[in-house]
Amino acid sequence: MINVSYKALAVIAAASLSLGGCTSETGSDASAANSSDQQSAADTFYASLMALCGKAYAGKLTSSDPQDSDFAGANMVMHVAACDVEQIAIPFHVEMPGGTAGTAWNRSRTWVIHHTENGLSLHHVHRHEDGEEDRVSRYGGTVADAGQATRQEFPVDQFSIDLFNANDLAASVTNIWAVDVNDTQFAYELKREGRFFRVEFDLTKPVEAPPPPWGETIPTL
Repeated sequence: MINVSYKALAVIAAASLSLGGCTSETGSDASAANSSDQQSAADTFYASLMALCGKAYAGKLTSSDPQDSDFAGANMVMHVAACDVEQIAIPFHVEMPGGTAGTAWNRSRTWVIHHTENGLSLHHVHRHEDGEEDRVSRYGGTVADAGQATRQEFPVDQFSIDLFNANDLAASVTNIWAVDVNDTQFAYELKREGRFFRVEFDLTKPVEAPPPPWGETIPTL
């Protein structure tokens, strides 16, 4: 992967919008306009993430589901570790109970966001400490609508539904993930009926970048 500046992406997005502006307002152009709106929101959202490339930020759990008790009060860091115009990889590190010191950093998770002509997608890569990929990995979803420049939601995709069913995780087949990003905050969210998980990160205070996620290299899809 390569690091691409916010300015470079802004130029790409501006060119795309400029070309879209040449379309007339008649006939089937309403459909084209909707597509343009979706792409515009996606471009702005993605550019905001690109602007964070290379930086890391501390965060905290802000939801209260009992099954997330290990995350409550835990130190956590998200690192926008690798970026290009099609994909951004964001390892998520959490200091969990365990280890000889009483806690140990779990570096198993990486969020991967893709930007394509069909919209944005979010997927999750999970690896064990020895680098081997977990059998439940690469699941996620693709946007179903234009979303917002500061928030995108990702309903579960068919690949993930099949993966969950094959691994006795039927409760997850209605998952909807979301990512929020603005000038001061990045948030990752999971929701379904009876389930809500959310972590928030302070973008006003960068922290030291953590070690690489388990597996040494940044995952790609």
